[in-house]
Amino acid sequence: MPSLAEKRIEHVEEPAEQTAARPEELRLLEALLFASSEPLDQAALAKRMPEGVDIKVALAQLQSDYALRGVNLVRVANKWTFRTAGDLAWLMTRESTETRRLSRAAIEMLAIIAYHQPVTRAEIEEIRGVITSKGTLDVLLETGWIRPRGRRKTPGRPLTFGTTEAFLSQFSLEALGDLPGLEELKGTGLLDSRLPGGFSVPTPSDDPTLRDDEEPLESGDLELALAPAMEPEEDGGN
Repeated sequence: MPSLAEKRIEHVEEPAEQTAARPEELRLLEALLFASSEPLDQAALAKRMPEGVDIKVALAQLQSDYALRGVNLVRVANKWTFRTAGDLAWLMTRESTETRRLSRAAIEMLAIIAYHQPVTRAEIEEIRGVITSKGTLDVLLETGWIRPRGRRKTPGRPLTFGTTEAFLSQFSLEALGDLPGLEELKGTGLLDSRLPGGFSVPTPSDDPTLRDDEEPLESGDLELALAPAMEPEEDGGN
């Protein structure tokens, strides 16, 4: 026969079991996530769930249910979505490579923007040591991985650029802080282990707030960023 203390413990633990989401609630949550064309945050999901459902508990339970399946429930940029399991990503490699092929210049530019944002085109060129083709910048803007943030408070008021939620989603990052640091980059061979003294990898920031040296975008700035580059060489031959 259980002691009085054991009975008390059992009585205390019962509410924890009652907080688990019911099967029909998990089915609703599962359907909402599958039907959505983009990741959803907790607030958006909670609004469409029955009253009284603990959305945090339901998401954690559904994530656990899918942990060993071919698709997993993951959180990207504080939003939830289903993704192919990491160990099966090779199945999508060919398709991803064909549809998202970037030039080396574009990859370098994307990395600079990710780690140094907010950053201007001139600052990108200074870091890379070469002139940046406008076509390369356009490719990244068209993917939706980068966006104009504001304008730098310097002569000419150049646009500043930063990454987007689509960037986090594409590379399965919950936040920019998940980008690899100096030691991780060395370990993967992306950086030479013999780097100059004082070399460091900046810590990227997710803060969308404009900094003191930035001012808000104006109407038409996005269209200007995507406008075709002028080609005076072609006119010279007429």
